[in-house]
Amino acid sequence: MKKGIHPDYHRITVVMTDGTTFETRSTWGKEGDVLHLEVDPKSHPAWTGGQMQVIQRGQVEKFNRRFAGFRRKR
Repeated sequence: MKKGIHPDYHRITVVMTDGTTFETRSTWGKEGDVLHLEVDPKSHPAWTGGQMQVIQRGQVEKFNRRFAGFRRKR
């Protein structure tokens, strides 16, 4: 590696939304900093599946509203 062109890579502590912590290495902050997450895999709908159900339900309702007056002529 070339000297002087890479960011400092050091240990930080990450605090999840439920209060659990773990230590990792990062270029964020400085040595010993604590990163408090606002969104993580335990709470984000992309990982929990909550949002997908809302999206699917919303799409069905949108379809039903759009085509509610549509009738096939006999």
